[in-house]
Amino acid sequence: MLKKFILSIVVLSMLLTLSSCGTNSTANNSTADTTSKKLKVVVSFNAMREFVSAIGKDKVDITTMIPNGTEPHEFDPKIKDFQTLTTAKVFVYSGLGMEKWADKAVESAENKNLIVVEASKGADAIKNSDPDEIKEHGEYDPHIWISPKGAELESNNIKEALIKADPSNKNFYEKNYADFKNQLDSLYSDYKSKLENIPNKNFVTGHAAFAYLCRDFNLKQNSVEDVFAEGDPSTQKLQDLVKYCKDNNIKTIFVEDMASPKVSNTLAKEVGAKTQKIYTLESKEDGLDYIQSMKTNLDEIYNSLK
Repeated sequence: MLKKFILSIVVLSMLLTLSSCGTNSTANNSTADTTSKKLKVVVSFNAMREFVSAIGKDKVDITTMIPNGTEPHEFDPKIKDFQTLTTAKVFVYSGLGMEKWADKAVESAENKNLIVVEASKGADAIKNSDPDEIKEHGEYDPHIWISPKGAELESNNIKEALIKADPSNKNFYEKNYADFKNQLDSLYSDYKSKLENIPNKNFVTGHAAFAYLCRDFNLKQNSVEDVFAEGDPSTQKLQDLVKYCKDNNIKTIFVEDMASPKVSNTLAKEVGAKTQKIYTLESKEDGLDYIQSMKTNLDEIYNSLK
């Protein structure tokens, strides 16, 4: 009797184990199936991820080529980065010289079915006039995504590409784009009325990345980078920017996360201003999405100009 009892226990344990394994396998397969059904999208950097995520939501599986914390202007892709495009359905990059390696990446992927999206296509691009900016970025200012109007253009191009790649979910993408556009329009309207009534339109940043934002709201940026270029400032150049800050009642020097704050901090001390973080959205920062980041930027700029 004892032997039969032990044998029964062993058999029951084996059946339970097999049942458990079967259940786990089904769950894992279900998860894999869910992922495999998503539209595989590769984006160049965080801002493009924000736009794709806002429109594609749970229908897309996004891979970002430039990791958070990496300066996109200095990104040098490797073969493994190009390989992410071999199985992708859509590749989104901003353009206007921001990703000079984009054509090479597409060519290296040898993916005939890849839908390539230059998100800034059709933009009224701002021409660079500063020699250092032309050297770094080319003929046009590439920072179009740091602007509600620029974001609207880029996200519309992205929406069209997602529909082309996945026409069965056209209504889904169009609805999400419409919702995102409404948020952008609301952000633009709120701050357009606030900023147009402020006499002072000048603010100072570390990096000259806000020309499109300035065009949206009739503001003027002056950057530490523009005045000093690379390296430490000369005494004369520092005096020039100190004078500019005092003449224009600059109370805040804005600093980007991935730009060196050294000269900005020096300038702030010279003119009795504070330093304040501002978002370029080149990387994901502080867990904020696009709308939250831009609202924070506009709040801080507005407060600095009052």
